[in-house]
Amino acid sequence: MDNRNTENKGRGRGPGRGDGPRGGRPGEEKDSEWQEKVVQIRRVTKVVKGGKKMSFRAIVAVGNRKGQVGVGVGKAAEVIMAIQKAIADAKKSLVTVPMVGTTVPHTVMGIADASRVLIKPASKGTGVIAGGAVRSVLELAGIHDVLSKNMGASSPLNSARATVDGLARLRSAESVAADRGLTMEQLLGKGAKTNA
Repeated sequence: MDNRNTENKGRGRGPGRGDGPRGGRPGEEKDSEWQEKVVQIRRVTKVVKGGKKMSFRAIVAVGNRKGQVGVGVGKAAEVIMAIQKAIADAKKSLVTVPMVGTTVPHTVMGIADASRVLIKPASKGTGVIAGGAVRSVLELAGIHDVLSKNMGASSPLNSARATVDGLARLRSAESVAADRGLTMEQLLGKGAKTNA
């Protein structure tokens, strides 16, 4: 009896392959760092010659909580297929987020169509002050302390896209100094003036 339990590495009832999470699907192990969060699932209809064609639209945010995040949209006749398409779409449009500790380096405004999302740095322990789609994207990016405000339209898709746009606009002090041809001390104004 003990032999059988040690031989069955999988979590199911049968022996299975048991060479990884969820029965060892191919490609599952390398993608384990990515986390997905479904922002919205809607049933949409398209009017065709014979009547109406029903399908589902899924909006999914994908991130590794280490500074990379993306948002994708997928449509299909079944919910599962729509989510899978959205995940694939999100992984194609990943952005890298520069962070200072657990927050963002500076205030930024992200824009997507009619949505505008303001993202501001916050002190340690503040948490993620955001709602809906904005919260999902910020959490999956790995940001723990941030203030945000949705200033325009509040549709989940445009809010999520505006958040990603804002995160893509963020720049670290090092990259700004390199672009201007300055050292970090010169950029921050330290040691610029000396006593004459």
